[in-house]
Amino acid sequence: MRRWVAIEILALIVAIIFFLVGLAGTLIPVMPGAPVIWFGMLLYGLIAGFDNLGVYFYVVQALLALTVMGVDYLFTALGSRYFGGSKAAFWGAALGLLIGLLFFPLGLFIGPFLGAMLAELFIKSKARQAIRSGFGAALGFLGALPIKLGIEVIMITWFVLRAF
Repeated sequence: MRRWVAIEILALIVAIIFFLVGLAGTLIPVMPGAPVIWFGMLLYGLIAGFDNLGVYFYVVQALLALTVMGVDYLFTALGSRYFGGSKAAFWGAALGLLIGLLFFPLGLFIGPFLGAMLAELFIKSKARQAIRSGFGAALGFLGALPIKLGIEVIMITWFVLRAF
């Protein structure tokens, strides 16, 4: 019995470390937060066993993690549109965010801005409108943070309720 408790405690410590890194990755975009949180849950299951956490749990948690990533792209693109960006700016902001992922952490802020701005300039918009569109994309990215954190807190809370 003692060995099982020690293994479960170790699994919980590993999961908590991944949860904290994932949450930090959402606030300070160094890595994709929600997938890191999901991976912490998976490691917990691999170490402690999957008794309380079945396939359904992991599938829904993976869908929540993908939702968090989708919120990132959607809000970035919608921010650009809200500030008068064209459809090109919408897609430019989304592409800029994808490319920005390669240049952590500044790329996540600069990528959407540049993507929307360059797309606007490409379709012959004026520089002022291109900058507004880029600014909207950056604001959209920042506006997604509370929603992303909220979903991640739900993920972690559900894990705690199911695991214990």
